Amino acid sequence: MDLRQTLLLICLCSQGVTNAEVADDESIPLVPLIPLMASHPIEGVDKNSTAQPENTYTTDATVIATTVTGSPEEGSSAEESEHDCKSIEQSPESTEAIAAAIQRLGLQLLQNLETTPEEPNVIISPFSISLALSQLSLGAVNETLELLMHHLHGNALPCYHESLRNVLVHLRSDLEIATRIFLRQGFELKEGFINESLRLYESEPALIESKQQINDWVEKATNGKLTDFLSALPPNLLLMLINAVHFKGKWKAQFDPRFTSRGVFYLDDRRMVDVEVMEGAKHPLSLFIDNELEAQVASFPFETSMSFLVVMPLSGHVNVSSLAAKLNVLDLYDRLPKERAVQVKVPKFKLEYAQELQKVLTKLGLGQMFSNPNLAEMADGPLVVSSVVHKSSMEINEEGSEAAAATAVVISRSSIPIFHLSQPFFFALMDDTTRVPIFMGVINNPNPGAPIMQREPGSKDKLGFPMDKNHDGSSTLPPK
Repeated sequence: MDLRQTLLLICLCSQGVTNAEVADDESIPLVPLIPLMASHPIEGVDKNSTAQPENTYTTDATVIATTVTGSPEEGSSAEESEHDCKSIEQSPESTEAIAAAIQRLGLQLLQNLETTPEEPNVIISPFSISLALSQLSLGAVNETLELLMHHLHGNALPCYHESLRNVLVHLRSDLEIATRIFLRQGFELKEGFINESLRLYESEPALIESKQQINDWVEKATNGKLTDFLSALPPNLLLMLINAVHFKGKWKAQFDPRFTSRGVFYLDDRRMVDVEVMEGAKHPLSLFIDNELEAQVASFPFETSMSFLVVMPLSGHVNVSSLAAKLNVLDLYDRLPKERAVQVKVPKFKLEYAQELQKVLTKLGLGQMFSNPNLAEMADGPLVVSSVVHKSSMEINEEGSEAAAATAVVISRSSIPIFHLSQPFFFALMDDTTRVPIFMGVINNPNPGAPIMQREPGSKDKLGFPMDKNHDGSSTLPPK
């Protein structure tokens, strides 16, 4: 910038000369004095021109203004945002970030899900759980949205839902994935939530008819692998966000059933169980030892672009669940060497796992979701997540592996105790300070002049609950 331009710029700053007054002088670069304000079209400049201005401040100001307040051109911010998400969601970095986020949630759940002698194994689908909670977040606002995105590890990811949708599209080439919104008749969801659920997760609404309807849907979506998903319809159920995932793959190198025999599986250094063991004398396998984990890492590839990754501690004294705190699955995956011929023995198994996740999600910090969430983008009125049901199965045999999982987020009215004064009662009008009963009485009929009607068996109130039952299932009729 020469001396003449510098002096004129000083004058512009001190006297407030407008762009129009200097537009005729093309040699003077225009410098926005408040770069965080949305800029207006400059007179005398073709706004459709693709030529870049020489002054870098102008370009920077436009970027800042677009980020903070929207595009300089009115009405184009939504289009630019959509365009930005399209470029971001399909990037390798975005896919990697979603994978890392799902992995982190899965490992946190494994660290906190307790095993028992009756149920010693844990089998979950972190993808299915992430998908369910992500759809729930579409209806959340303010602190509830922040909380969900924090635990989904999506706060730092731009275009999180679009990126997850892109991963969903990719996974459908190897997995069967189904999603659905089941809602009670008369319950109204907000149109925006329905549209976004459809757009992002292909989740269509359907009216709840019965427990069997939902169980049949899960059974069909998992190719018959998960039956009796729900033992009963949850009380006060208004809405259920549900998804199901099914995978069936053949090993790239299958095991010969002729070499399957009885063997043992060591529970620890003192206990073992009898199992069926598949064996391969020269099985192609990617295998290495991780010294930090003190474990063997192996990968069994399928014919599709999927694999079965195994991490087995070298010592039988190690609690495998405690490994989750140190695991980085993506790092292990990247470090897998080329396959080589290995003598392999693998136990056959067929296992199921079912868990109500409220306790573990509360332990992780999502307790507000079950007590006082803000789901204002989903529907009007106070809503609460009453349960998160997860069920999964896994089978390993000579041919390959088959796995299925389903997750349901159950939403009901806020869990405020319900008291309906709807049958004869005693009353006392009390003075709270002296505890003197000013009035007392028994009310058998608060409207004695009205005609008495016969109550039809099975009749329902305006909320759809049976009139001869309280909302907790107990009878409204006075004891005989």
